[in-house]
Amino acid sequence: MFEQIQSEFALNFQALPVPIVMVRMIAAILLGGVIGFEREGRGKDAGLRTHMLIALASCLFLLISQELAELSYGGGAEKQVDPLRLVEAVTAGVAFLSAGLIFARNGTVKNVTTGASMWLSGAVGMACGAGQIGLGFVATVLVVIVLAVVGLLERRLPGRSGPPR
Repeated sequence: MFEQIQSEFALNFQALPVPIVMVRMIAAILLGGVIGFEREGRGKDAGLRTHMLIALASCLFLLISQELAELSYGGGAEKQVDPLRLVEAVTAGVAFLSAGLIFARNGTVKNVTTGASMWLSGAVGMACGAGQIGLGFVATVLVVIVLAVVGLLERRLPGRSGPPR
């Protein structure tokens, strides 16, 4: 009985080797951290740790979906695996977290950009979980360009003074 309980804690993946799982999870944490670092530098409520956790969770959900596809559910005809359902659930969950951060104060909406960056961190994590680390990297570079460079240009536009967003 102890062996059965111990086997529940073993890292025994059917869909992927353990080193690949670890690389994907670490990549999700690092790339989510890059996005979160930019938000942290601007003093936003959702910063480094939040973005890292969102990316890691999204990656984990995708890894779980790959494992679920490998499990035996009986005969082949009865087995139906739809990975898009899990992608939709992750997207909705991250959108829910992001929406919770957005609020209106004195007729001004706040934290929309940070909410969008959280949603994008989820997508980066899903890319890593699906084995598309390069895609996640490119998306991370692009989002940092949009947040940092475009944000800097945006603040220099006439009539756009005020604190960094």
